[in-house]
Amino acid sequence: MAHCSSDPSGKLHRSDTSSVLISGSPGNVDQAMKPVLFEIFGEIWNVQARLGQGVSASVYRVSSGRASTAAVKEFQADSQGGDYGYHKERSVLEDIQGHKNIVTLYGVFTNHSHAGVATRCLLLELLDVSVSELLVRVNAQSQAAVPQGGGSLPQGHSMWLVQHCARDVLEALAFLHREGYVHADLKPRNVLWSADDECFKLIDFGLSFKEGNQDVKYIQTDGYRAPEAERQNALAQAGLEVEGDCSAAVDLWSLGIILLEMYSGIKLKDTVRTPEWKCNSAVIVDHIFASNSVMCPAIPVYHLRDLIKSMLHNDPKHRGTAEAALLNPFFSIPFAPHIEDLVLLPSPVLRLLNLIDDSHLHNEEEYEDILEDMKEECQKYGSVVSLLIPKENPGKGQVFVEYANAGDSKEAQRLLTGRTFDGKFVVATFYPLSAYKRGYLYQTVQ
Repeated sequence: MAHCSSDPSGKLHRSDTSSVLISGSPGNVDQAMKPVLFEIFGEIWNVQARLGQGVSASVYRVSSGRASTAAVKEFQADSQGGDYGYHKERSVLEDIQGHKNIVTLYGVFTNHSHAGVATRCLLLELLDVSVSELLVRVNAQSQAAVPQGGGSLPQGHSMWLVQHCARDVLEALAFLHREGYVHADLKPRNVLWSADDECFKLIDFGLSFKEGNQDVKYIQTDGYRAPEAERQNALAQAGLEVEGDCSAAVDLWSLGIILLEMYSGIKLKDTVRTPEWKCNSAVIVDHIFASNSVMCPAIPVYHLRDLIKSMLHNDPKHRGTAEAALLNPFFSIPFAPHIEDLVLLPSPVLRLLNLIDDSHLHNEEEYEDILEDMKEECQKYGSVVSLLIPKENPGKGQVFVEYANAGDSKEAQRLLTGRTFDGKFVVATFYPLSAYKRGYLYQTVQ
């Protein structure tokens, strides 16, 4: 079935690798075309779902007999035997491993199908929801909150989430650019949340190149393509000589568009094609910020606006660097997550609401009984590391359950939501592991 060409990193079979790459649910997949299993490093891994399919590769969620989960990126067989896409992405990933905001490569292998076709594969860390999905979900929530017959403007993400994503991606880009690489395909679908590491990570380095040694003419995705890449692509399409002078600045442009979409809730693909945008994007950015009704103090909004505008200069020399962007005052302002953030972003910690009355908290015997009952119930869904029910504010009466990994907490959240406990409907959200570990419990969340 498969022949190993390198060993996994050793992190693969940790119990905390059970996050999900793009979405937890399989799409409409032609099951006849989907492989049933892969033999990887001498072990059988079952294919649970196809998570994505592109021109040159497909991505699958796979699970082993030990309940470990991972992602397999299988490249289509190269008729000329070159396997260029596979070798390129593998070499880039192997060169940049070790940063917390870049997807982990566990190993590589060759898969031999029953038809005798050999395909090259990458075994990767399995991540969770993409920024693209987060935007769709938060807009679905805002639409659901509108009375029937009423309309609503698109709703962007909270400042906490925008800041979290911006910092994580800039940290990844700063590292990538120091190593001499340009990602060259930054877009919402290539920025994914890691439930266990509690951060966003970059994926898909198929168009990446060493700065000054660009080996592909067409880079970046429509809607997130920097002006200089647009010009370069147009020259290549016209059959003219292309020097390939795109630099790391193209990644800053893409991130500026991503952050503007996250803040506004508006897809900007059509906007960035207009003459008005090409003539003076800063005016449109100002208009978006002026018309967005996000309830947030003005100063951090101004800092975010100026950060985004600094990334969207038409002249790449004026965009600055990822390291410089991290020094923007926007990152010095603390924000608390909204309730929507805690629903959307999985973590190993669950927060259960609408369960405990004050009377339960002040009767010691009853309190201990509730602790035992809650722990017994929560252990049905996975390994419980700790359980906390604060008797005083902040967090008074809320139940915090720390699971051994995010996979268990996601299963618990799915099965506990809507259940009744002592006649009350359970409300289950995730909760930031780092805040829980520090004892930082939000009394109220916007």
